Amino acid sequence: MIPLSTAISSGLTWRKIPRSRNYEFAVNGEVVGTLVRPSVWSCRFLAETQDGRWTFRRGGFLGSGAEIVDSAEQPIATFKANWGGRGQLTFTDGQGFHVWSKGWWRPVWSVATQSEQPVFQLHRREKTVEIAPGVSLPAGRLVLLLMFVWYRVLQSEEDAASVAVMVAS
Repeated sequence: MIPLSTAISSGLTWRKIPRSRNYEFAVNGEVVGTLVRPSVWSCRFLAETQDGRWTFRRGGFLGSGAEIVDSAEQPIATFKANWGGRGQLTFTDGQGFHVWSKGWWRPVWSVATQSEQPVFQLHRREKTVEIAPGVSLPAGRLVLLLMFVWYRVLQSEEDAASVAVMVAS
């Protein structure tokens, strides 16, 4: 894997790994991180970059939130979803981020600091990420945020599919 600092100046994209439910984040074909679902029945995802390994798992009331735990199974961040579609990701060090989606079928997901400074926009359909100019986050935190937001995209798609199946039944 290459460091994310390379990605900040060029285009960061992701792709689904063929014949799996796993994803790679890459810059010019060089992998910067992976997001792996251990089994089709699991609600957990395993994220790995040059900076570390984490587990993303559901949490909160009715599984609407999420939690990030490190490789030692220690919680490092908690996500709480709000009814308005906007959620709050708070790390144990106190740093927090707003996460929300907009557009028809949620094609654009945005992240901003607690003071509303834009961090990045993830364009689901185009499979690209726009990192805001002047972002002053460590590369490890930035890539973790990117992978977590992609996890939230996948989680929301699964939730929508479940609702569609229940309505059709």
